[in-house]
Amino acid sequence: MKRQTITAVCGQAIRFHQAGNLVEAERLYRQAMAAEPHAFLPHYLLGVIRFHAGHAAEALDLVACALALEHNAEAFNIQGLILDVLHQPQEAFASFDAALRLEPHYSEAWNNRSNVLQQLARFDEALDSVDKALACDPHMAESWSNRAVVLQQIGRLDAALASVDRGLAIAQNARSWNNRGLILQAMKRLDDAIQSYDHAIAADPAYADAYWNKGLCCLLQGRLAEGLRLYEWRKKRVEAARRYPQLEWLGNEDIVGKTLFVHAEQGLGDTIQFCRYALLAAKTAKVVLSVQDSLVRLLSDIGPNITVVDFSTVPAKFDYHIPLLSMPLAFAGDAFSAAVPYLRAEPRRVEDWRARIGMHGFKIGIGWQGAPRGTVALGRSFPLTQFADISAMPGVRLISLQKNDGREQLDTLPPGMAIETFGDDVDTGRHAFLDSAAIMESLDLVITSDTAIAHLAGALGRPVWVALQYVPDWRWFLERLDSPWYPTMTLFRQPARGDWESVFAAMQAKLAQR
Repeated sequence: MKRQTITAVCGQAIRFHQAGNLVEAERLYRQAMAAEPHAFLPHYLLGVIRFHAGHAAEALDLVACALALEHNAEAFNIQGLILDVLHQPQEAFASFDAALRLEPHYSEAWNNRSNVLQQLARFDEALDSVDKALACDPHMAESWSNRAVVLQQIGRLDAALASVDRGLAIAQNARSWNNRGLILQAMKRLDDAIQSYDHAIAADPAYADAYWNKGLCCLLQGRLAEGLRLYEWRKKRVEAARRYPQLEWLGNEDIVGKTLFVHAEQGLGDTIQFCRYALLAAKTAKVVLSVQDSLVRLLSDIGPNITVVDFSTVPAKFDYHIPLLSMPLAFAGDAFSAAVPYLRAEPRRVEDWRARIGMHGFKIGIGWQGAPRGTVALGRSFPLTQFADISAMPGVRLISLQKNDGREQLDTLPPGMAIETFGDDVDTGRHAFLDSAAIMESLDLVITSDTAIAHLAGALGRPVWVALQYVPDWRWFLERLDSPWYPTMTLFRQPARGDWESVFAAMQAKLAQR
């Protein structure tokens, strides 16, 4: 095929592409590639088609071939988007940088670079990138919305709201309305947030994020019936949601004498909190409870008629299945009915730790940081040094329950602050929380941030105080100082965003009374 003929074929393919006839466009791009294996354009544009069709790995190969033939800013930008979808943010960042070296005023690449920097928790750089995108194109509504997200993550909520509103004045779309709702939610303006989510849903009735976020607002307000129904939209947000040919149980079907397969989702704390519903189901059905591998042993004897298996195990036969966090909806009206404690530490392990810890002093187990991954963790953790005044109280012993992230703070304690640790002797191996549970049985109190430690202490029925950020996770609701999930739990809430000092002053005052 002559070069001018290849050019004509590509031109025809592009016209089909622009008209939305992707099947014919793809056929012609492949014809041009076969005729001229060293042509940039058909490799690149076929990669674009395959990417938008959901075939990211194939698209990456095609675009990489195109870039090997010719360096092109748009191709580097698409490569970055593909790498982002493939969860390779560092490589995506390098691709966007390559695009910008070729075209420094490429607003879309600056905006995409900002998105990746947010994933890498490099928020100041992300803000600088999106500002550069807007300097190139101040009428790019997506960049104003993206800028609002960055500003929210660094706590500049008023500026974030102004930014998203500026974008909405340019173009109204579901994503921007959803981002506006998230900002208002962080400001504790929940009714206004719900209104924004409703605008997002009106703009795109299939936009799962808006339904889900609206559900979180309703749950936070204690509107369980409405919130739990909307919470089901999470299943459309998660690509890895588990699906089976058996019917999903919705709480309406009779499960007397049936086998119900309950499968965990989300984090360890979620599993510890909501495994209580397996006890309710087991009153009438045989339950197979699939949990994260590290929790199998902790939950292994949760109750009769329940078989606990690891995350990858699927029973050979079962009648219905249900994701664990759909159980509250299925048991509407019995949301908080499980008896506490519903988990127990291993008796021999309790004896060993009780002897090791000793009986002297007022023993407080502490945790201060969850895993610093994702936006969920933002704002929940606090510095270990917040415990300084409590550690100075006469007779108080602070005992670390912290694992992994956050332990490095033990190396930089201020003078006079003492925290007891047990090194690597706690929860070694593949089983989580076995030693932590036994240690908690030997303590007078647990004080922690909003992490799995809080749920473990609550499920064990141990006295536990939880320090909560200004707008907490939905399960803690608003204002109340107790938790209907855990009768032995007391909640201490920030009176203003970021104000941990007031939280710990209230804790210290309450300890002084004891």
